Amino acid sequence: MTFSAPVAEIAFTLKHAAGFADALAQGAYGDLTEDDVEAVLAEAGRFAAEVIAPLNVVGDRHGAVFQDGAVIMPPGWKEAYTQWAAAGWNGLAAAPAWGGQGLPHAVNAACIEMWNAASMAFGVGPVLTMGAIEAMAAHASEELKRTYLPHLVSGRWMATMQLTEPQAGSDVGALRTRAERAGDGTYRITGSKIFITYGEHELTDNIIHFVLARLPDAPPGTRGISLFLVPKFLLGADGAPATRNDVRCHAIEHKLGIHASPTCTMVYGDRGGAVGWLVGEENRGLACMFTMMNNARLAVGLQGVGIAERATQQALAYARERRQGRATGADGNGPSPIIAHPDVRRMLLTMRALTRAARALCYATAVAIDMAHRAADAGARERAQERAALLTPVAKAFSTDIGTEVASLGVQVHGGMGFIEETGAAQHYRDARIAQIYEGTNGIQAIDLVARKLPLSGGATVRAYIDELRQTAAAVGRSNAAGFGRTAARLAEAVESLARATEWLLGTIGRSPDSALAGATPYLRLFGTAAGGCALASEALAAIRLGDGRAQPAERVALARFFAENIAVQAGGLEAAVVEGADSLAAEALPA
Repeated sequence: MTFSAPVAEIAFTLKHAAGFADALAQGAYGDLTEDDVEAVLAEAGRFAAEVIAPLNVVGDRHGAVFQDGAVIMPPGWKEAYTQWAAAGWNGLAAAPAWGGQGLPHAVNAACIEMWNAASMAFGVGPVLTMGAIEAMAAHASEELKRTYLPHLVSGRWMATMQLTEPQAGSDVGALRTRAERAGDGTYRITGSKIFITYGEHELTDNIIHFVLARLPDAPPGTRGISLFLVPKFLLGADGAPATRNDVRCHAIEHKLGIHASPTCTMVYGDRGGAVGWLVGEENRGLACMFTMMNNARLAVGLQGVGIAERATQQALAYARERRQGRATGADGNGPSPIIAHPDVRRMLLTMRALTRAARALCYATAVAIDMAHRAADAGARERAQERAALLTPVAKAFSTDIGTEVASLGVQVHGGMGFIEETGAAQHYRDARIAQIYEGTNGIQAIDLVARKLPLSGGATVRAYIDELRQTAAAVGRSNAAGFGRTAARLAEAVESLARATEWLLGTIGRSPDSALAGATPYLRLFGTAAGGCALASEALAAIRLGDGRAQPAERVALARFFAENIAVQAGGLEAAVVEGADSLAAEALPA
């Protein structure tokens, strides 16, 4: 189960499919150079492969252990995290004013993929700290920033995001955790939270919890939720952790996968209430938390890419070594490597194509986030913000869907040995499954896309994006490059299916919401399919333009063709499911 970070592939996708090279040329990233970026990615890839990846199996088999109210991490975990934080990876994209390096979110996104490919159970913890840094920087008071941000940016302390309660999962407005004003500017938090990632551990000497709670006089529903910063340890006069706050881990969950990531039940208020500080304004906490969640949603999409990459690498290696049967036209008398069999090649190419398409979509989202802050004029920043908003649910849901699909295909390529734990293929499948659920289930991402993101600027944002996809398909048709086959035609058909489904949804969501929402999930898949196919075609066209063998133009053209002729052809069926499928969801189809 060795892992090698695909640094060259990551850099190529970032530059040529996600728009990073164009943004760099426009001066959006200041004096940053491509050499700088490649050096960062190379070192991240080395650290991921040499330090984190060897812990993946250890973490899966040992798991996080709950003992006497504390969580004991797997062997080597704390040492690896300490090295990781000391190297500055936690603050890669954070502001220099708080000790960060101020590098682009897009570069950090590429690194997040590598941490999670090496070990998803390791990579998920820092993601929440990075999201907390974003939320604090945007919404916290200057005093809170000075007190906590430098420690979070450095990684000396980690953070959690605490929304979920037994009765309030996706319905955040139903939460019951309470906050009482203490009269001294602080609050007392009582209640409990479940499914809290890294809610307790021994990696850092303090954990900063970001907790949604309701004040006594708060309005009902999501309009009455506030966000509070609640440290595990209250700080002494010297700013160091001192007194234990009134918050504890009650238990950790026994999960299908990511065993080394402690998923905690947290209890507040055994001794009258945990001391907390308001982040942002009272009753405006959900808006603050969404700053954290949007960051985390892209990161979870990158988890899907990372696990798909690792599963693909392992399946390819196994298919080249495993001999079974005799392929048509094979030389000699012995069995052939299974990679010689057409159906195995189909599975491997599907894995490779979906992984690379999802990577491009996630990186494009990260570049849009960068441009929302760095573009030269206000209009460009606003357009980039809407582009990022449009793509975020697609990046999260499409990428995590394919993460599970690719991991499942990896098990299939291994055959019976894929079902046996010793090969590691099963671990990828088990680990991948949660990413479709947390940080907003993929069904909720689809609803968000259809109900909130398509109507942005009256539909102008999504229409502009679809026009760009049309231009890519047309460029493939004009290229006359050998090997593209029917790529241009198949991509054009997929894009037009997306365009028609989009117009139908824009016209339906206001007058028949249930009909529109019934098609939300197939629509998101259609969106990812059309956009992902065009992203691979963009990479192929860029490789041809470069005229450099290192860019692997023949391989990229072949992969774009495979996607177009084997995956993008599903677009028509997805379109039909979007516009015609609502009536088939009749309650009569389900038993009483």
